[in-house]
Amino acid sequence: MSHDYTTWNHPYTPTKKYGKRIAYFSMEFAIDQALKIYSGGLGFLSGSHMRSAFSLKQNMIGIGMLWKYGYYDQSRNEDQTLKPQFVEKTHNFMSDTGIEVKVAINGNKNVKVRAYVLQPEIFGTVPLYLLSTDVEGNDFLSRTITNYLYDANEVTRIAQSIVLGIGGAKVVEALGGAEVYHLNEGHALPAFYYLRDKGVSREQLAFTTHTPEKAGNTERNIYELNHFGFFGRTLSDTELKKESAGGDRLSYTVSALKMAKKANAVSKLHGKVAKDMWKSVQDSCDIVPITNAQNLEFWQDTKLRKAWKSSNGSAFAKRKLELKNQLFKTVLDQTGKIFDPNVLTIVWARRFAGYKRADILLYDRDRFEKLINNPKYPVQIIWAGKPYPQDYYAIDTFNTLVHTTKYAKNLAVLTGYEMELSRLLKQGSDVWLNTPRITREASGTSGMSAAFNGSLNVSTDDGWIPEFKKNGKNSFVLPALDHRLPVEEQDQRDCAHLYDILEKKVLKTYYDTPEKWQQMLFKALDDVAPDFSSDRMAKQYYEELY
Repeated sequence: MSHDYTTWNHPYTPTKKYGKRIAYFSMEFAIDQALKIYSGGLGFLSGSHMRSAFSLKQNMIGIGMLWKYGYYDQSRNEDQTLKPQFVEKTHNFMSDTGIEVKVAINGNKNVKVRAYVLQPEIFGTVPLYLLSTDVEGNDFLSRTITNYLYDANEVTRIAQSIVLGIGGAKVVEALGGAEVYHLNEGHALPAFYYLRDKGVSREQLAFTTHTPEKAGNTERNIYELNHFGFFGRTLSDTELKKESAGGDRLSYTVSALKMAKKANAVSKLHGKVAKDMWKSVQDSCDIVPITNAQNLEFWQDTKLRKAWKSSNGSAFAKRKLELKNQLFKTVLDQTGKIFDPNVLTIVWARRFAGYKRADILLYDRDRFEKLINNPKYPVQIIWAGKPYPQDYYAIDTFNTLVHTTKYAKNLAVLTGYEMELSRLLKQGSDVWLNTPRITREASGTSGMSAAFNGSLNVSTDDGWIPEFKKNGKNSFVLPALDHRLPVEEQDQRDCAHLYDILEKKVLKTYYDTPEKWQQMLFKALDDVAPDFSSDRMAKQYYEELY
């Protein structure tokens, strides 16, 4: 049965308690491996949210961008080091809605924005409207706005915010409008300005803040933004003064907090950090914690689910070995190394950002050598992740790991970290290593989907972990440090604690008491499934934010 997606339409009648019309704006969505419009956790979160909104029959639509080159394709140079490649993507499963709106960018009042829809039946999500400026009639520069997710050019980034925010709001208008406009992070902030001018009340605006990281809380010159058309019209100097976060800067996060009815942080710990960070903002809305989650149905292996539901430890262990073998085919294909499914396999895989410390095991080379060459308690370690293509520090870390592991039989660095590889790694690992510096990881969600698949979290006490952990029972957690310590000292102490936990607890439990290991896996599953599955999160958004 075909549906008309030029009006607000769902292939189902929304459930009564989720009847409010919500338009959810996000710069990235990780929906399926074939739709490469995401870079990391923000996309994985919004993708899981769109799936749960669909299965709960919520009256929601997603608004995002149809990136022509995606984020980037991760391949290798001749010496196996990282090579970012930009290859045009064609998404033949998207439908053209025929909806076209115009936005004004940098004096050009006629930049066309076309809306394509990802229909619910394709990947099992609520309708997702993706915007493109690669439209006939646009000049060359305008057509390139939707080329790259997180374009390195600051000016293009401003244009992208206008397209997502104002273009997105106009597309929602064309569909009949929404009762609540929810911004997932500050990228689409121009939507709030545009909607406010249109008479949409503060009651209808909601905002999610995702990170304590400076890079994630954009600040720009307010006069430049005004000149560019960021506010939907040219603001007077008096109006600009009112919007500025002091001097000539506009903070996207501060503005969103002042304009929204309510905002949320993405874990309980992040709620405290965010409240403290923004406590001086006058007229800020309330910030409530709604902990991030991942979609259980999508991420969990069905055979593992069956074994866990029937408490069948041996069936679970048998399936885990099969999943390890599947992952090891990729390891062999990419690195020419044959991994052993009976050996404890540790994985560190996520967005390569400095504070996440991908290379923490290398901070103590002596202990590293001891760990990887221990015949009694052997290990295999895999790293994967995508550094931002212009983050040379992160790329350097990635390349150091490539050079360190190249000739070691039990170490591997994989490229192409997208949804499919992420799934393989979560299903095929025994340990999911998570090592951000404390307070820097707002939530982190990769460990949730790892736990869905019988991979134990070994983690610093940050993000979502404090809400989940029962140290030694469902995970192994490093002792919390004072985050005000000098970074070098934190790194040194965390590294020492990590080796203590691996040597004294993780390896011995895995090899010497496998039945205890199995109990921990089931305990982790019992604890992670109800509280960290995105159905809970999608319900909570309706109840607490909308």
